[in-house]
Amino acid sequence: MCGMSAPTSPPTQGLTLGSLTVDVPVVLAPMAGITNAAYRRLCAEQGAGLYVCEMITSRGLVEGDQHTKDMLVFDELETVRSVQLYGTDPVYVGKAAEILCAEYGVAHIDLNFGCPVPKVTRKGGGGALPWKRGLLADILEHAVAAATPYDVPVTMKTRKGIDDDHLTYLDAGRIAQESGCAAIALHGRTVSQAYSGTADWDAIGALVDHVDIPVLGNGDIWEAGDALRMVEQTGAAGVVVGRGCLGRPWLFRDLAAAFRGEQVATLPTLGEVIAMMRRHAKLLCQHMGEERGCKEFRKHVTWYLKGFAAGGEMRRSLGLVSTLADLDALLADLDPTEPFPVSELGAPRGRQGSPRQRVVLPEGWLDDADGAGCAIDEDAHDTSGG
Repeated sequence: MCGMSAPTSPPTQGLTLGSLTVDVPVVLAPMAGITNAAYRRLCAEQGAGLYVCEMITSRGLVEGDQHTKDMLVFDELETVRSVQLYGTDPVYVGKAAEILCAEYGVAHIDLNFGCPVPKVTRKGGGGALPWKRGLLADILEHAVAAATPYDVPVTMKTRKGIDDDHLTYLDAGRIAQESGCAAIALHGRTVSQAYSGTADWDAIGALVDHVDIPVLGNGDIWEAGDALRMVEQTGAAGVVVGRGCLGRPWLFRDLAAAFRGEQVATLPTLGEVIAMMRRHAKLLCQHMGEERGCKEFRKHVTWYLKGFAAGGEMRRSLGLVSTLADLDALLADLDPTEPFPVSELGAPRGRQGSPRQRVVLPEGWLDDADGAGCAIDEDAHDTSGG
């Protein structure tokens, strides 16, 4: 892939999370239906970083749910296993953390307190949970206690708060530190913003000043230069990248180079993008079988071809592929010499949407910030990592 100059800064140290050292301070954000073993392998082939498994529920893991087990699949070359865990019951979270350490050999556990999906927040989960400071502390303490004998670091991810009138991130950072977490990741948006608007990097900087543990910044990292600016502006120890890598796994190559102080930004031709698409589809088929792998690949087509001249009929056909042979035949009709659409550089990718007028919460949830919350349904398989 050809390159161009990108903003640079002096080489940055790697990321240290307890006993775990990551050569490049870059973390792949868990994304439901995206960051499976095949995608993590694809991204890891581009550059060093910490590549986190799709979010799983603690209750599902403890109770032996087959769907949860099916998500805990790792590539044969995945030497550092990282999993994001969702849970609202401290005992279940602790038991799940122990299972991950003892039976799955994970090297890192991240706890999700950032999901903005209404079906999660209406039960007090995800980004709503940090409002209950006591419950947050209890969950974190159980997870850390379970993982400590295995020398596995526990981190948490959260948002600024429920909305601008109910901010939780500074309290969450203090509680994470007191509970023994190795780091905290902050998405610079509130739950009410979801994925709309602009991420508040100043909040990330405020959290850095507020705690002694490493803070990872998340939000609006579309290019490698954005990551460097975030670290320089906020003092964050590293970055968490989600939507920016959709259809662009080579972003991790750019990030690794940028944090080494090198001048590089990948601008692949359509032919090089086609090769990446083929590699992605092949890895999915290896892990899931050809029929399911091709079906899973369909959702990525729009992201890979964003900005390219491929017509509507071609895109529709690619969105229906069921075999690798069909995929190859369609891709062969594209112009491999077409240059990368530079207009897409720095442009948002994936879902954006509009801010929510109100966040759906349990009745009376905001009345008491120190309560234990309520019984919460952990059926959150289709939600994001925040």
